[in-house]
Amino acid sequence: MDIEDLQTFVAVADAGGISAAARRLGVSKSIVSRRLFRLEAELGVQLLVRTTRGAALTEAGITFRDHAARASTEMDMAREAILPNGDLRGRFRVALPLSFGPTHFAPVLAEMAHQHPQLHIHTSYSDRFVDLIAEGFDCAIRVGYLPDSNLLARRVGPIHGKLLASPAYIAAHGAPDTPDDIVAHPALMQGTETWQFLDGEKVVTVQPQGRYKADNATALAAAAVAGLGIAWLPDCITYDHVQAGRLVTIMTRYPPPPAGIHVVRPPGQYPTRKVRVLTEMLSASVARNPEIWGLER
Repeated sequence: MDIEDLQTFVAVADAGGISAAARRLGVSKSIVSRRLFRLEAELGVQLLVRTTRGAALTEAGITFRDHAARASTEMDMAREAILPNGDLRGRFRVALPLSFGPTHFAPVLAEMAHQHPQLHIHTSYSDRFVDLIAEGFDCAIRVGYLPDSNLLARRVGPIHGKLLASPAYIAAHGAPDTPDDIVAHPALMQGTETWQFLDGEKVVTVQPQGRYKADNATALAAAAVAGLGIAWLPDCITYDHVQAGRLVTIMTRYPPPPAGIHVVRPPGQYPTRKVRVLTEMLSASVARNPEIWGLER
């Protein structure tokens, strides 16, 4: 039984379709279909039912999927164990935030590529939460408070933020003194998120309201500088604005709790060595250069 056929079947089962699995594996849809046909022919059972929306597992497919995943994981671990000098190879797809991914995370990935010349790193920068499984990513780097999901996450460092507004906004509209006051101010947000603040050891959650939204933290900082409202933003985005007096920290008696920098990956029994190496390099970078994250300012 070909290990590539097993890995392809697991990819299709997890992604929910042949097209998504092909993107994840970096091969054509025809190759994926051919591998599935060969595996089903060898087993003598139907593992998947093709639908207009993708592919659904049959009862036999549900049973076989876990066994195939374990076998694929064991083979990946065996391959990694015998690679000379810890070399990484193959394709590695990573999703990163656009707001500061190119400035803060890209150098780490460049160093990873330098250390592993046989590794093909494909990165995608966007502030939306990509579907790792459907879009075929090995992992993503996410910053902030993680929503509940079936993804597995490893925290590599803290990141701090503040509630801010421009001096002109404060002069015209005042500033909130407590979390309860926030609803009276237009909030600059990415979507419908909640904001959290510390009242002593108690975490207070607020649902802000506002008419100006953007899926990019740098754009929200520009809107705050323009006086459109109040914003909760990471220090590494707003440091220069604060130093220049374009933004002012407000409601300082109720600081936001520290958020985190996380590496998230699709559910599975064991992270690939590529994901582990990136996670270790990111942890080392944050520990070595805390100033770029505003941790020592």
